[in-house]
Amino acid sequence: MTVIAARRYSNGIAHDETLELNGACVAELPPHSFDWIGLCEPDAAEMDLLRRQYGLHPLAVEDALNPRQLPKVEVYGKTLFVVARTAELQAGEEIGYGQTAFFVGPHFLISVRFGSTRPHLTLRAELEAQGDRLSEGPDYILHAVLDFIVDGYLPLLERLEEVAQEMEEAAIDVFPEQSVIRRIFRLRRQLRRFERVIGPMEEVCERLVVADLPCIDPAARIWFRDVLDHVRRAMARMRGLKETLAAIVETASLLEQHRQGEMTRQLAAWAAILAVPTAIAGIYGMNFEYLPELKWHYGYFAVWGVIVTICGGLWLRFRKIGWL
Repeated sequence: MTVIAARRYSNGIAHDETLELNGACVAELPPHSFDWIGLCEPDAAEMDLLRRQYGLHPLAVEDALNPRQLPKVEVYGKTLFVVARTAELQAGEEIGYGQTAFFVGPHFLISVRFGSTRPHLTLRAELEAQGDRLSEGPDYILHAVLDFIVDGYLPLLERLEEVAQEMEEAAIDVFPEQSVIRRIFRLRRQLRRFERVIGPMEEVCERLVVADLPCIDPAARIWFRDVLDHVRRAMARMRGLKETLAAIVETASLLEQHRQGEMTRQLAAWAAILAVPTAIAGIYGMNFEYLPELKWHYGYFAVWGVIVTICGGLWLRFRKIGWL
């Protein structure tokens, strides 16, 4: 069986022996006692053992085995079923998604992971070191694992923000190449999917805060409110990142248009200046015998004087208005 850990806790203290998962119905536990079972990618037969042992609803079991569920909260009698989505950055700036489903009962919590590479063993050890918190029951563990999942979004967003900042600074100096533009659109597509997959986590946490749900102590809602705040911050950062990526292309286009406008003005200014000697040289290059000052001794110097005077005046004028 793909059981990562299965232990029973009484008053916040873990029993030494591992729980036996054999499909036999669990007898009612003493007060302040519960089972915490963690599974990673179990098959249908293994989940059927847990279904019979803890009285899980078949529809909830079916959803837990489907690794493409969106985050949700459902109630099946006295059991609360919660689906959360994990996310982590993979190679090539691709976002990989996983799923963790929770069955929360009065005396048990079962977590079923698919696709997530972040195990809960370290979290379990930390909670076991805090017996006073662990003694609060399965709802507190649900909060702790959800908080662990949501905190996993932050490194992903921080890395993508660094990438966006690098591209934003580079776009100020030179218009992005096609490879960079394709990279920007790939990231925007990744963020749209992140919003679609992770976005419902906000609704899940909000329902855990405000709704009257089985196995959730009203006193524990303040803990879920903290998770809700973390989800909202992550979504706000994600939306800000989307806006930044969209602004990179727009800003780079505006800067490139400005640079092209400056170049166009400079070319137009030099074209106007060079038009003067070109016109005069063109006139005196005609094969006519009778041209003004053609036989004049100082005609050559006079023509150059006119060219230099006009061109110099034009250069000063364009320089004054900022075209040169």
